[in-house]
Amino acid sequence: MFWLEDFISLIYPKICACCGNSLWKHEEVICDFCGFHLPKTNFHLEKVNPVSRIFWGRIDVENAAAYLYFNKGNKVQRLVHLLKYKGRKDIGIFLGKQYGLQLRKTSFFDTVQIILPVPLHKKKYMKRGYNQSEQFAEGLSASMQIPVDIHSLIRTKATETQTRKSRFKRWQNVNEIFSLTDPEKLHGQHLMLVDDVITTGATLESCIQVLQKIPEVKISVASIATALL
Repeated sequence: MFWLEDFISLIYPKICACCGNSLWKHEEVICDFCGFHLPKTNFHLEKVNPVSRIFWGRIDVENAAAYLYFNKGNKVQRLVHLLKYKGRKDIGIFLGKQYGLQLRKTSFFDTVQIILPVPLHKKKYMKRGYNQSEQFAEGLSASMQIPVDIHSLIRTKATETQTRKSRFKRWQNVNEIFSLTDPEKLHGQHLMLVDDVITTGATLESCIQVLQKIPEVKISVASIATALL
């Protein structure tokens, strides 16, 4: 069937989600060149890093990290845009797999037992058709061999987009909008809460406030990208 794949690739060539060049057979979603040059943070190697510090004095987390740096106009912004708004679910899964390979090698994340994607409200989910954080979680799960739970943490209120809001307005926008459906399932577990992009951490903080009501729970955080330097 390789001849058929070659024929299809001539008509519908697979292209790199970053640069738009054609992918070689061994490449997936992103070409090797772009993958090598993505701006990686390596925050998962440090207990104290810019992502973990945003939660200091606000909420307790075991560990916090982000895979890539997000800056206006860079390749990471393009990837996130395609993932969130253009139906490119494969980008989230691919990046999750890549980051999962790194996270499972660290002592900070190697005890995680359940992955929880930050949930979308059902109205937004129906409009978009998927949750971008859930795609990232699926990729992480595949590499780390850890189950994803998309049912225990839910969003109960629809909110406005956070993009142009200040830090305080972001916190107000997501305050008390999450709830738990089955807290007993998460009792005593080390959870990894995952999101697409971390800026102020307001959405994650709101989730963690709910999750910390579970007895003996531990919570770590991971995201595709962060705007923090």
